[in-house]
Amino acid sequence: MELFGSQIESIYLIVLIVSSLLTVLYIFFGDIIEGMSESTGFLNPTLILSFFTFLSAIGYILEKLTPFGTSAVLGISIILALALDTLLNYFVLIPLSNAEESLVYTEDSLKGRVGRVITSIPKDGFGEVLIESYSGAVAKSAVSFDNIDIASGENILVIDVINGVLHVTIQESFDDY
Repeated sequence: MELFGSQIESIYLIVLIVSSLLTVLYIFFGDIIEGMSESTGFLNPTLILSFFTFLSAIGYILEKLTPFGTSAVLGISIILALALDTLLNYFVLIPLSNAEESLVYTEDSLKGRVGRVITSIPKDGFGEVLIESYSGAVAKSAVSFDNIDIASGENILVIDVINGVLHVTIQESFDDY
């Protein structure tokens, strides 16, 4: 069948090539486009590009390998592209966006955390502590909250964070009581 004076297979192939090239451009310049799409909320460029890529690839393959008519191929392609797009969104894009947010920490979230001194903290000076979590480890400069020496290897408790510096005290174990 012909559409706009071209074979339908050629149109599917052209759409596949164009959507693939736009996907590569989106990889390089995606931050600019994401800034513009923040106002719309529901138009995710990744999903739109993947929909056209899936649609054209499935349409091209079905036109070449099956005896179905053009309308049936287009209908099947749309249904399968929507299904694959939905699976891509729920099983890849949403978990990736949630994982990206979970790696972020704020200074307030460090208060009350337990860590270990990796560079001893002198009475009136700075040292360094390591705070470990499921998403990784954070090394921060620290001072003694009680204004005492804290040796390397000691377990500490973060009391406060002021200007990016942790104010820590030695963590007391329950065995002492």
